[in-house]
Amino acid sequence: MAAQNHVQITIPKENQSSEEDFDYSQRAQWLRAAVLGANDGLVSVASLMMGVGAVQENVKTMIITGFAGLFAGACSMAIGEFVSVYSQLDIERAQMKRDKATGGQNREHEEGNKEQMPNPFQAAGASSIAFSLGAIVPILAAAFIANHKVRLAVIVAAVSLALVAFGVIGAFLGRSPMVKSCSRVLIGGWMAMAITFGLTKLIGSTGLEI
Repeated sequence: MAAQNHVQITIPKENQSSEEDFDYSQRAQWLRAAVLGANDGLVSVASLMMGVGAVQENVKTMIITGFAGLFAGACSMAIGEFVSVYSQLDIERAQMKRDKATGGQNREHEEGNKEQMPNPFQAAGASSIAFSLGAIVPILAAAFIANHKVRLAVIVAAVSLALVAFGVIGAFLGRSPMVKSCSRVLIGGWMAMAITFGLTKLIGSTGLEI
């Protein structure tokens, strides 16, 4: 009776393994800056324009105010994010040096920590660009509407849709709950615009001319 040889070849599932081993903390380093910048650009510039629109119906004034907020906010976000991430980087490097001096860290662990360190230039650039992209939404929404009340409504609608879109993108890339992420940014944006509009309207009702 002839012997039967059974040869079994196991093919590794590289795609599945790489997906499971993917470190989402590295993606979160730039994702956090981008989502924060986009949401801040949307809410800040829209609230600023809504505040101006509460006391001034001139569309040119609203557009100029929006662009001023865009430029100032983008620079502020980039500088703030750069300083914040660079400070975090210095702290992590100092901790690595202390661990190395005390012999509590091997070479492989040290290389892994270096790869996971945040990049301040990447975070600053992502934050600034995202802020600009978010801030341009209410400016474009207001630029082509002649009627003042319709213009304010279009700004709120456009910003709301953009906030939901950024919430969906952030939740998808970060693997976080979709509904919770969208609700958080949407309600926060509505509150900021409502407070700014109400307070500016209140100040304008005192008789101060702008």
